[in-house]
Amino acid sequence: MTLAGCSTGAVGAGGTTGAGTDNTTTDTFPVTVKHKFGETVIKSAPRRPATVSWVNADVAIALGVIPVGMPKDDWGGNAQGSTPWKDAALQKAGAAVGSEKGPAQYSEVDGVNFTEVAKTNPDIILAAYSGLTQEDYDKLSKIAPVIAYPEAPYATSWQDSTTMIGAALGRSQTAKDLIAATEKTITGQAEKYPQIKGKTYIYGNLEPDKSDGVNVYLSADNRPKFLTSIGMVLAPVVVEAEKGKTGFFIPWSAEKANQLASQVFVSWVPDAKTKDAIVKDPLLGQIPAVKKGAFVADTDNTLTLAISASSPLSLPWALDAFLPELGAAASKA
Repeated sequence: MTLAGCSTGAVGAGGTTGAGTDNTTTDTFPVTVKHKFGETVIKSAPRRPATVSWVNADVAIALGVIPVGMPKDDWGGNAQGSTPWKDAALQKAGAAVGSEKGPAQYSEVDGVNFTEVAKTNPDIILAAYSGLTQEDYDKLSKIAPVIAYPEAPYATSWQDSTTMIGAALGRSQTAKDLIAATEKTITGQAEKYPQIKGKTYIYGNLEPDKSDGVNVYLSADNRPKFLTSIGMVLAPVVVEAEKGKTGFFIPWSAEKANQLASQVFVSWVPDAKTKDAIVKDPLLGQIPAVKKGAFVADTDNTLTLAISASSPLSLPWALDAFLPELGAAASKA
């Protein structure tokens, strides 16, 4: 089986399966998975996957495979370096963090933790969503076969991550079912907020205390992918600005903030005070959607993580908290 990494574009959400859903391998091995750094041949069904970066552990757990090792969620995580959605799935599988059957955890504050990954003795390393460099990939490949991202760092949609990891673990059909159920749920949840559909949006990072002021996320990033998946439309000003650009964001001068025309503007902020400062800022406050009050300022880092590092586990958790805020903003557009 050969899996070519491709971009699906849209990102969805859903409330579907958790850990332990399908513990059987249905694919025939060997399996070859193509990615940015070439292709990885997996001779037999992995039994000891380790993960790096975000998303990958979520996907493995959702497919019914508990990693032997996974990174701590140092940003946006809880006291045990995990997340509510991951904790719930691991608990359901009888493999809670800190328990005998739970995954080992390692910090990635300083980058890929090669030493701790090696200690878990993995038979495959999952990094379909990551920012691996060629050097990182080569080092990890000395530990175990590696599944890297298909095209660009931190630009893999959760659908592609699920497809690639599903193939690597011999659970391609389970992955297809998980994607379909997840997308069905996101569609169903979004339909409860008809005011969202068709609205133009910009997802950015607004920081009034910094001289640069604005970063705008591009269509390759999972945050815009999520909003597009629920029927919103990326603002033409961003579509035009991202032509010929690589990466997942572009800086935008605060002096030109009034040119960021969209019906809704979404940003993550450290606290409620920052939202107030943005609205009152003489430059950022001129963003059309901010002036109208069609502004979502997410102050919950865990919620921000759930959307920016989208997975079949995180998005269902995010919907109940995020969609009402987004619907309220869209009603003011």
